[in-house]
Amino acid sequence: MRKIVSAALAGAALALAAGGMASARMSAAHMMGGKEHTVMVGGAAMYPSKTIIQNAVNSKDHTTLVAAVKAAGLVDTLSGPGPFTVFAPTNAAFGKLPPGTVDSLVKPENKATLAKILTYHVVAGRMSSADLMARARMGGSLTTVEGEPLKVSARNGAVWLTDAKGGMARVTIPNVNQSNGVIHVVDAVLMP
Repeated sequence: MRKIVSAALAGAALALAAGGMASARMSAAHMMGGKEHTVMVGGAAMYPSKTIIQNAVNSKDHTTLVAAVKAAGLVDTLSGPGPFTVFAPTNAAFGKLPPGTVDSLVKPENKATLAKILTYHVVAGRMSSADLMARARMGGSLTTVEGEPLKVSARNGAVWLTDAKGGMARVTIPNVNQSNGVIHVVDAVLMP
């Protein structure tokens, strides 16, 4: 699995370099005292002037997610203008899946299934944790890019997502702003 992840990370980095990513323009909303306001995720600063992919490749906690995004052919999509709200499972979240699941999903013959799972973690538009909390208070749900809903709830000040199978994920790091959206780190993989 480590070889697959390493190869995928290298491939994603090459795709980013070759793809001519959007320029790193910083908006006033993301600047504080002349410096970008960053959030640390997986030991790396996440820069609001960079895209979701440009930041994700630096997080040590998201190597499995990055490998999966590459295997599913979603690098260009998540490097695009968006905006997107991404619920990003950590490596530990992928580790909760049954043994062999990730290895199986990243195989070329399972690309469609993997893309379906990953796009179930993406919502069109930029939704902050305050937006998610407001939706939770209304007993609401979100329509994912995959097409199926995610139920949003709030407990003890945290946002929770319930997937189509009844599985739950908690937002552990909210509001990681990107140039093309926002990431909310989650502790479980959501299943459509």
